[in-house]
Amino acid sequence: MRNIFLFIRRYFNFVFFVVLQVAALYILFHYNKFHEAVFSGVANELTGNIGGKYNNVTYYFHLKKTNDDLAKENEELRNKLLTNFERPDTAQKLVQDSLPYDTLGHYRKYLYRTAKVVNNTVSLPNNTLTIARGENQGVHKNMGVISPTGVVGVVINTSNNYAVVMSLLHRQSKVYASLKKTGETGYVFWDGSSPLYITMKNVPKSAQVAKGDSVVTSQYASYRFPQGILIGTVMDIVDDKTSSFYVIRLKPATNFFNVQFVTVVENLQKDEQAKLEEETNKINQ
Repeated sequence: MRNIFLFIRRYFNFVFFVVLQVAALYILFHYNKFHEAVFSGVANELTGNIGGKYNNVTYYFHLKKTNDDLAKENEELRNKLLTNFERPDTAQKLVQDSLPYDTLGHYRKYLYRTAKVVNNTVSLPNNTLTIARGENQGVHKNMGVISPTGVVGVVINTSNNYAVVMSLLHRQSKVYASLKKTGETGYVFWDGSSPLYITMKNVPKSAQVAKGDSVVTSQYASYRFPQGILIGTVMDIVDDKTSSFYVIRLKPATNFFNVQFVTVVENLQKDEQAKLEEETNKINQ
């Protein structure tokens, strides 16, 4: 108690001055409309700035939940796209209970599941990603994987709750592709030299191709990917004099240095296609 009195005695003049200043400012701003308006404007701006900074901080700490919510929303929206359904090319309407279909009779061909990337490599000869979805969540080998911006790769191994994806930056990766503008087809692979670009081959020199053109998945890649998913954009065109085909360098549509969420693509009709092709191959042998 003695220390409190000593403190008040020592700083009495300063404390009394502060009290008088507060009282004077209160009278000034409370009874003078002009000063009241100025004070209100300054106070509102100050509190607004503080509130904005606070919201930015809280938003940063809630980014994980925001990303999760956006990924779930993207999954729901992607599964509703009409391009996931196909109408059988037949005069008769054949209903198969094993394949979901919409009210217009279109059979669902693709189903999408979002997944978080928990591991990723870009500097190895054969790069992979690990995602937090596995057999228990409906992810199996040979399923295609895409990002919000384009193709990522193909599932090559699974456990109960995780899966390993062979990315485009893998020397065994091969995706059938086409030029979006003109439709010429080829295939995309990685030569292992740089993670900044991938290569497209088997595009005939009769094709009209230029830097900046988009390369997308072709109909021949539909076993794993829907047609028209962006793979990359043309960076350079090499005119190989020993061949009648171009060698085209592409910038990958997916930023493999910062992949956080992906979408696994399930082709609900792949088993039917694979069975038919296998039976046909046996007949032709």
